[in-house]
Amino acid sequence: MSCMHVFPYSSVSQPNIVHRVFKLEGGRSLVRVNGHRVMSACLNLEVKAPEAANLGKSGFGGSKDVIEEEGRVIVGTYARNPIVLVSGRGCKLYVAEGREYLDMSSGIAVNSLGHGDPTWLKAVIEQANTLTHDSNIYYSIPQVELAKRLVACSLADRVFFSNSGTEANEAAIKFTRKFQRHSHTNAKEPPTEFISLTNSFHGRTISALALTSKEHCNSPFEPFMPGATFVEYGNIKETRELIQKGKTAAVFVEPIQGEGGIYSATKEFLQFLRSACDDSGALLVFDEVQCGLGWTGYLWAHESYGVFPDIMTLAKPLAGGLPIGAVLVTERVASAVNSGDHGSTFAGSPLVCNAALAVLDIIS
Repeated sequence: MSCMHVFPYSSVSQPNIVHRVFKLEGGRSLVRVNGHRVMSACLNLEVKAPEAANLGKSGFGGSKDVIEEEGRVIVGTYARNPIVLVSGRGCKLYVAEGREYLDMSSGIAVNSLGHGDPTWLKAVIEQANTLTHDSNIYYSIPQVELAKRLVACSLADRVFFSNSGTEANEAAIKFTRKFQRHSHTNAKEPPTEFISLTNSFHGRTISALALTSKEHCNSPFEPFMPGATFVEYGNIKETRELIQKGKTAAVFVEPIQGEGGIYSATKEFLQFLRSACDDSGALLVFDEVQCGLGWTGYLWAHESYGVFPDIMTLAKPLAGGLPIGAVLVTERVASAVNSGDHGSTFAGSPLVCNAALAVLDIIS
């Protein structure tokens, strides 16, 4: 068993770091750093390989056949590695020919419990046998329970569920616009402009792309939602000049950028954003789709800075591999949102929410 402790590289790092490791059941560890509880991610390198997959049942003779067929029937949006994965256990992945790989990407920060975690699997199977989907025109116990848990362990007073990170950010954009209109009922034009950061990534839907600083993602699909301005990540002087009362609706920022190259904001920068947003009436939105839920050693990445947003978006690891997104908002923001303002057919299904409850039980 090997363990790795992960911490954000930022100005909040203290000069004298004291580690205290406490062994827990199941091979996990609780680590305290200068008195603070953080996570210890343990890789069990003794995972037993599953039985070899029989590709013949699906009509494929081997990986080469799968790759060739994919080229004929799938839209070419992905530059895939020439590997056909057929199964996973713990931190390991297996291909049809039996080769074994150590999973170092976790499905792009999604498989927070690894592959085939027994607690997660039990939660999924039990819920699938009970009720998988019921739509949001009815009440759902797992959805309410998950919202309660997220509210209890975060800045939020209320939660909106979606199916992905980009959907969560789209909802955050809409909630911001509605909040500003609700807060400026007598204004001829409420604040509608957004500020985002260089190297940012907030998703691939059309409004989220407007806040994403990736030319190769953006240029084929312009024009986007108007009113988005980019500023250098961490540049307080330039950002101060852009945040304006009566114009700026919200500032979107990843406390630790993922797609942009694992860049961590400084405490000073996030504190400045909090203060500037308060002074201007803009909302501060933290995109923790990739950096949230334990990856930094804290449950939420912003906790290490002591700076809290008005809205936080979540997704990737929350349901341990099933599609989910969540928008966590304060009561001040939620009070502006009414029935019919937003919605989703699949979001917050009993199956996905029960899986997310299992993830939270283990990680928190």
